[in-house]
Amino acid sequence: MRSIWAVARNTIRQALRMKIAAAFVLLLLVLVPVMGLAVSGDNTIKGGLQSFVTYSLAIVSLLLSLLTVIVAAYSLADDIKQCRIYTVLTKPIRRYELLLGKVLGVILLDLVLLVFFSSAIYWITRYIPVHKKADAQQMEVLDKEFFTARASVKPPQPDVTKEVIELYEKLKENNQLPEGATFREIIKYLTQIKKIEKQAAGPGQELRWEFDNIRITDPNQSLFLRFKYDVAINPPDLNIYGTWIAGDLRQLPMVPTGRGSIYTFDRKDLIRTFHELEIPGNAVASDGHLEIAFFNDPGFNATVVIFGPEDGLELLYKAESYTANFVKAVLIIFFRLVFLACLGIFAASFLSFPVAILLCLAVLFMAATGGFALESFNFLSNEINTAYKYTVELLIQMIPRFDEHTPSDYLVPARLISWSLLAKIAAVVVGLQSLVVLLLSLLIFRFKEIAKITV
Repeated sequence: MRSIWAVARNTIRQALRMKIAAAFVLLLLVLVPVMGLAVSGDNTIKGGLQSFVTYSLAIVSLLLSLLTVIVAAYSLADDIKQCRIYTVLTKPIRRYELLLGKVLGVILLDLVLLVFFSSAIYWITRYIPVHKKADAQQMEVLDKEFFTARASVKPPQPDVTKEVIELYEKLKENNQLPEGATFREIIKYLTQIKKIEKQAAGPGQELRWEFDNIRITDPNQSLFLRFKYDVAINPPDLNIYGTWIAGDLRQLPMVPTGRGSIYTFDRKDLIRTFHELEIPGNAVASDGHLEIAFFNDPGFNATVVIFGPEDGLELLYKAESYTANFVKAVLIIFFRLVFLACLGIFAASFLSFPVAILLCLAVLFMAATGGFALESFNFLSNEINTAYKYTVELLIQMIPRFDEHTPSDYLVPARLISWSLLAKIAAVVVGLQSLVVLLLSLLIFRFKEIAKITV
C-alpha cells in the first residue's frame, strides 16, 4: 500500500507540472465566476440560476474529463517513452501497484479540483439572489422551485394493449399494414399512437390523472404540477387557455374543506414549454390520493392539446434539501471521472500517448452522445439496423451513458436524485465498467514487454 501511495503522490506532482493542466484550471477559475455574473437565462433570477448551474457544471465536467484522460494517459505513456519506468520497475514495486498508484493519483487530483469548483458553483448560486437583490416574494419562489429537491410522481401509463391488438387485426384485415415493417415495429408504433390519444383533449374535452401514495408531511407544503402542452395546430398567439382542477375529485359534487380540498386554476401558457402550477398541500386526501383534471376551453382554443406520454406531465413535491441534491449531482460527475481515469491508464498501457488520447476522446464522445446514437439508428432500414445491433449498439452498451443522467437535468427543475439512483450509477460506472477497464489494463500491462534484451 505504501508503494501505491508513493506512485499516487508522484502522479499528482507530475500532473501539476503539466502546462495543460494549469491552463485548464486557470480557465475554470475565470469561466465559473464570470458565468455567474453574465448568464441571465430568461431574464429572471430563477432563469439565471438555472442557466448558470447548467453551463457551469457542464464546463467543469467537460474540462475535468479532458484533463483526466490527458493526465492519466500522459502519466504512464511518458514514463515509458522517457524510460523512467525502467528505474521504477527495478525497485521493490509490482506492476499492478504502479498502475493502481497512477489511477489513485489521478482520482485524488480530480476529487480535489471537483470539490473546489463545485463548491464555488454552489456558493455562487447562493450569492446570485443577493447580488440581484431578490425580494421576499422572489426568494419564496426560489426556495420552492430551485433551492430544493422534489420527488417526482408521474401518472400511470394507460393500458392500451387490447386496443392496439384490435387495431392491428383491423389493419391486417384491410391490407393496410406498412410494407417492410416487422410485427414488433408495428405494435410499438400503434402503442405510441394509442397512448397519445389517451393523453389528448380536443376543444371542450377533459383529461384526468390520478396519483396515489403521495406522502405530504406538512399540509402547508406546496406541490408543483410540471406540464408541457403540445398541440395539433399552433394557436395564433402560441398559447393555450385551460382550466386545471386539483384535489380529491372522488368527493364531487360535494366541495370538501381541509385535506382533499379542491382548487381551480384558469391559466394561459405557452405551448411546447415546461410550466409549473403550484397546488396547496391540503389538496391531497388523507389517504395520499390526488386527482388532476384539465379542461380544453373551446372558447379560446381551436386545437387538440396533447400531453406527451413520457414528459407531458408530472407532480413534484419537496423531499430533500438543495445542498444534499447538489452533492449527489457532483458525485455523478465524480463517478464519470473515475471511469475516465481508468480508461486513460488502460489506453496508455498498450498505446502511445497521441493514440491513447484519441481512443479516450472517442469513448468520451460516444458516452456523451450514446442516447442520440441509439435513437437515430431506429430510423434505418432493417438490414442496417440488424448489423448495427451486433456492432455499434453492443459497443455503446459497454461504455457509460453520460447523457442518461446529466446533473443539470435534476438540479434545474429541482428534481430529487434518489440515493437508490445514485447507488445504481455508482455500481454500474465505478463497480462494473471502471473495474473492467482497470482489470484489462492490469492484465495487458502485466504481460507488456517494457524493454528488450539485446546482446
